[in-house]
Amino acid sequence: MDIIQSPSEMQKWSQAAHRAGRTIGLVPTMGALHEGHLSLVAQARTHADAAVMSIFVNPMQFGPAEDFNRYPRPLEADCNKAAEAGCDALFVPQKSDMYPEGFSTQVTVEALSARLCGASRPAHFCGVATVVLKLFNIVAPDIACFGQKDAQQVIVLRRMVQDLNVPVTINVCPTVRERDGLAMSSRNAYLTPAERTAAPVIYKGLQAARALYDKGERNAADLSRAIEDLFRAAPCIRKEYIEIVDCANLQPLASVASAALIAAACRTAESNTRLIDNVVIGGSL
Repeated sequence: MDIIQSPSEMQKWSQAAHRAGRTIGLVPTMGALHEGHLSLVAQARTHADAAVMSIFVNPMQFGPAEDFNRYPRPLEADCNKAAEAGCDALFVPQKSDMYPEGFSTQVTVEALSARLCGASRPAHFCGVATVVLKLFNIVAPDIACFGQKDAQQVIVLRRMVQDLNVPVTINVCPTVRERDGLAMSSRNAYLTPAERTAAPVIYKGLQAARALYDKGERNAADLSRAIEDLFRAAPCIRKEYIEIVDCANLQPLASVASAALIAAACRTAESNTRLIDNVVIGGSL
């Protein structure tokens, strides 16, 4: 596996791969790799000839009171995991590589970025869209793999790719979960033992709503109520939002008639860790 820091060297690597007739699959990450990330590498290898992973803790997508400074950065362990997963190249730029002095350009996907997580993190998706477009321009992938856990991110990036004619296919991969259902996340390491015990209630609530849907319930308020009823049994998991929205435009639904995203975001009471999860009903992302 090649480990590359310079954007220009990464571009040369990709250009050589394309000249050799190889397609490239990209897995953008912020590191602290877990099985969810590694499953995306497997998808990239399935759909492309070469798999590239990027590791960059992007300051532009963190708010001023968020966890940028303490976000885990176990780079040596991440390099080993990426190599074992079959990455052909690991792109590990520094902040000065991605945002050199004088950097002043941002990408904003309006409307889609303002809802759900964007309501409480107003600059987040601008930071995501900006860094991902830079990664697309540097790595020049044919496909890019993202997990469904970050469903709003996927929807925002699909719109960016469509609007800006970026020749990249966005591949959405299933959420990878712990044995008790908790969606894998690098931030799970922040949870206290009590919070970790309670956190699977998020997915249990989503499953309860999906079970109601499967039985014929279409009223969004009733589906949401099934989730909230379970949350009340776990007081250390505090709801930020529970929303049922259209998968294409993220607009709230009163009744589910086509593909809908049931999305939840919570804060934990002790460590103040933010957890997100979702399921899709009536179709797919």
